[in-house]
Amino acid sequence: MALKKLPIGLQTFSELITENYYYVDKTPLIEKLANEGKYYFLSRPRRFGKSLLLSTLKSTFLGEEECFKGLYLENNWDWSKQYPVIHLSFGGGGASSVDILHQIIQFNFDSCAKHYNIQLSNCYPPNRFGELIQAIYDKTGMPVVILIDEYDKPILDNLKKLDFAETIRKTR
Repeated sequence: MALKKLPIGLQTFSELITENYYYVDKTPLIEKLANEGKYYFLSRPRRFGKSLLLSTLKSTFLGEEECFKGLYLENNWDWSKQYPVIHLSFGGGGASSVDILHQIIQFNFDSCAKHYNIQLSNCYPPNRFGELIQAIYDKTGMPVVILIDEYDKPILDNLKKLDFAETIRKTR
């Protein structure tokens, strides 16, 4: 029997499972999150597993049942239902201007639209996001799961320029 590896710095649930890393089963909490609420804001310190949690949520809602063998959700989730997921991440950084931040946002929206084979027409980010959600719902008939990771990275990358960090914070 091969020894399991420690998942240091690993943030992708499916990779953690398929590559034989240790995993502490937190899926009972995922069931609770999914069944007891609607909106969550998860704030924890850096390197505390937020990205891995979002990746686990994504795998759950996408119905990747094979990843959950031997875990709580294997027998405690309705795997016949798959939900569309919009997973936005700002972890790549690089938002050195509002224009670049808008490009990062547009790229995220366009990638998701392409994945669902949807054409978006609105250019204004808040309206485009709403259009994306509605179009995915119209296409699938299922509620859309929205996961946003590293939302604060563009601000944290610019903390030495407080005025600009404030501008980034207010950007829509």
